[in-house]
Amino acid sequence: MLLDFTEVFKQTGQLAQFSPGTTYLLTAVQDQLVVRRCGTFQIARTWNVDTSPSSTNALVSPPNTRTGSSRVLRSSSTSQNEADHTPDGWITHIGWSCDSEYVLACCSKRGVVNVYSMVDPQWTARVESGAEGLARAEWAPDGRSIICFSEWGLRVTVWSLLDGTATYIQFPKHTDRGYTFRKDGRYFVLAERHKSRDTIGVYDARDGYKVTRHFQSPTQSLAAMSLSPNGRHLAVWEGPLEYKLFILNLAGTVLRTFTPDPDPGLGVRSVAWHPSGAFVAVGGWDDKVHILSSLSWTVAVTFELNARVPLGVKVWKEPANWLTKGPEGSFAEYDRGVGITALTITRRDGVKGLPKTGAAQIEWNLTGTMLFVRYESTSTALHIYNFPAPDEPFKPSLKTVLLHATSISRASWNPVRAESLAISCSRPAVYMWTSNNEWVNDNVGEVEDEGAECIGVPGQEMAIRNVRWAPDGRGILLIDSNAYCCAFEVEDEGQGS
Repeated sequence: MLLDFTEVFKQTGQLAQFSPGTTYLLTAVQDQLVVRRCGTFQIARTWNVDTSPSSTNALVSPPNTRTGSSRVLRSSSTSQNEADHTPDGWITHIGWSCDSEYVLACCSKRGVVNVYSMVDPQWTARVESGAEGLARAEWAPDGRSIICFSEWGLRVTVWSLLDGTATYIQFPKHTDRGYTFRKDGRYFVLAERHKSRDTIGVYDARDGYKVTRHFQSPTQSLAAMSLSPNGRHLAVWEGPLEYKLFILNLAGTVLRTFTPDPDPGLGVRSVAWHPSGAFVAVGGWDDKVHILSSLSWTVAVTFELNARVPLGVKVWKEPANWLTKGPEGSFAEYDRGVGITALTITRRDGVKGLPKTGAAQIEWNLTGTMLFVRYESTSTALHIYNFPAPDEPFKPSLKTVLLHATSISRASWNPVRAESLAISCSRPAVYMWTSNNEWVNDNVGEVEDEGAECIGVPGQEMAIRNVRWAPDGRGILLIDSNAYCCAFEVEDEGQGS
């Protein structure tokens, strides 16, 4: 795969995000928002965000306050102070509306959210959290409402940009998890805490977030939740001290309680739904991943980390010293493992906290025919499993193991091409794996049905900690702690996209 890299640009807080149509890229640099065009990477918009502290009461001016033809949503007591360049005044969250028409910048430490228009540069809106504080803010799926989570689990506020109204939902369980929208954006599901009990509320986003269901959760201390892609089932699970996962419908009926036997001691770490909603993968701290089937909500298959890779499984190893080929960018194909491969499994002592073991990341590909698991016990390895299509015999199996010189920090499937993924290992490189029938391995001169490449980032030294695909699947965002660059596919003659 040929990649064309951009220059290296600044960002803070790993705040960089493609627009839904991959036309623009939004980044935050301290208290400044920058929008670049993906085609040329020229700056299209910049805003110096007003992060002056919010007043003690959140007051929103009526929508008839205008500047020219622009609608302005602003606290009546907002003071336009000079930009604060201290970390407390930096942007903490950014986001695109679903139609790429608006962007938001949240400064949680100051309790303010600023909204800007890509169509009318003069239009702005501002929301102030008031005395309850602000933990995070993000767009609702409709692209015209903003979801704000207050500090200390006091409430969730839904602000409408259309009429300036606010809807309040009391006592969310968490501010960074424990909530989700149905895929079509119709219902908002929120984990709450009322009278020392976990509860779950279902709210109709198309009817002013009116409550449609409210029921007690079967959990004692809900850690997180995940809604199936078809919107029919909800998985909720306990904290790290108890391995217990519940499957519910949106009426609150508990369909299944899953607890593995024997009890692994610690709880659920990762949960991922199959794209069809027919299966759910559950991983704990015990290096096992259980696949539950929606037919009976029992275990259909269990994947377990083993020190020896079984025969027949392809093993690809990152070659040694390949990054020393020069500053203009290095390239190398993975070496093919031969014979039985032994993995180094690190068993860390968890006395001082949760051990660094188990399934740190589980992710299905677009079609649900493969999933990868990143076990933290073997932090340099990525396990890729085959999963049968509905018309195939049900025989899931380990397909490939990718081995690297350093620990994997992130892996991500291509959102368009189901058999391609990207990996970062906190080095100035991106690692690509593809499964197709046209891969030519230059190391052995044979045609393979899959292959893997190491691609160095030219120029400035970067420790890439995160990889994010563009929505069209043709670009990759490579993120360091305080910088980023992008890589886009270049079609070679005789090579398709």
